[in-house]
Amino acid sequence: MSTNTKWNIEADYLQACNCDYGCPCEFNAPPTRGFCEGMGAWRITDGKFGDISLSGLGLAFAANWPKAMHEGNGTVCIFVDEKANPSQRDALLAIASGKAGGLPFEIIATTISKVLDPHFVPFRFDLKGRNSSVKIGNAIAISLGPILNPVTGEPESLRIEHGTGFIFKSAECVSTEEARVAAGELNFSWPKKAGFVTQVKYAN
Repeated sequence: MSTNTKWNIEADYLQACNCDYGCPCEFNAPPTRGFCEGMGAWRITDGKFGDISLSGLGLAFAANWPKAMHEGNGTVCIFVDEKANPSQRDALLAIASGKAGGLPFEIIATTISKVLDPHFVPFRFDLKGRNSSVKIGNAIAISLGPILNPVTGEPESLRIEHGTGFIFKSAECVSTEEARVAAGELNFSWPKKAGFVTQVKYAN
C-alpha cells in the first residue's frame, strides 16, 4: 500500500477506557490510574482509500500504555471487519498503522512499541446515542449508557468540546456499562468508567 494514497473516512465512533468519567487525558492531565487501557471502534459510513471503498466496514483497536499515552511504550491490537475483502483489509491496516499518514493514526502509532497480530472478525454495532454498543468477535465488547446523577439517579447529558483533539473534536461523555477486551496479552475489563460516543471525519 502506497503511503501517498489519499484516504478519507466518516464514521460513528465509540470509545472506552479505564479513566474516570470524562477522562483526564482529554484535559492533558495524567490518566486516572497512572496507566491507560482502552479501546475504540469505528463504523465507517463513508470512506475511500484511493479507489477502494471502505464504506460499511468496521475498524477497532485495543491498547494499553504503562503511563500516559504520549509517554509511549504502548501495545496495540487492530481489529478489521471480516466483511472486508483483501484490498480493503490492506487499506484499513495501512490506515490504522499510521503508515498511510493522517490523524489520528499517525500520532497514535508514535506511542506504540508493540503491535499484536490483527484480528479479522465480525462487528455488531447497535448505535443508539448514549446507549450504543458494539461487539467485535469474541474479543471486544463495549456497551455504553448515560452517566447517572449521584443524588437523583437521573441520566446526565454531558459533552466535551476538544478543539485540538486528534481522535475527536466533540463527543458525548457516557459511562461504560461494559468495556471488555480479551486479545492475548490485552485482557482487561473496565465497567462504569469513561466512555465517549460521537461521529468523526479523518483524512490524510
